[in-house]
Amino acid sequence: MARVAVVTGGTRGIGEAISVGLKDAGYTVAAIYAGNDEKAREFSERTGIAVFKWDVGNFEACKEGLAKVAAELGPVDIVVNNAGITRDGVLHRMTYEQWNDVIQTNLTSCFNMCRNVIDGMRERGFGRIVNIGSINGQAGQYGQVNYAAAKSGIHGFTKALAQEGAAKGITVNAIAPGYIDTDMVRAVPPNVLEKIVAKVPVGRLGKASEIARGVLFLVADEGGFITGSTLSINGGQHMY
Repeated sequence: MARVAVVTGGTRGIGEAISVGLKDAGYTVAAIYAGNDEKAREFSERTGIAVFKWDVGNFEACKEGLAKVAAELGPVDIVVNNAGITRDGVLHRMTYEQWNDVIQTNLTSCFNMCRNVIDGMRERGFGRIVNIGSINGQAGQYGQVNYAAAKSGIHGFTKALAQEGAAKGITVNAIAPGYIDTDMVRAVPPNVLEKIVAKVPVGRLGKASEIARGVLFLVADEGGFITGSTLSINGGQHMY
């Protein structure tokens, strides 16, 4: 029986590539989304991947949603915490709502998702958790104290949980993408994007499929000796 993998923010951008990559590799995938019903429906019809809607920043919603996934698809062995938003602004102009929205969606969601699968993983003696961080959580970024704090927090969360899960066959790793060719990055003004690409040694934006390839490496059954690690996939822009 194929292992069940849950991908948050799994219907668009990097999350879509991860969901499709996992399905193509033989996993049973549940893609979680927050709001765009039309896009999620189109994604599911095109890929054949089951979609589920809930707010990953809400603990009870995660509890109910994951129970539904388990009932319909089977026990969850793999979680990819990919959901993320931006609410950019310099700190002296940032509102509490901008701060809190990003922390809840990008960081608290990792707790919400992991807390609701960890008992089952411990009982079965197997689990694969991959948390999607960011180059901006490693190097910082002007106008993103909320986003950088959340993504940096993911890296610490990963290392701590990896230590807790190691004896139970649960690996916990992170991927820190650089600038990837997604809708979010394409929304950056062209003159700014040119400056970003100029700082990438390989001379281009990354592809979402390249992040998905890293996820597949980390979630494999054969990956049991890799835990507590952060895989930087950034074209050499930040070596950390």
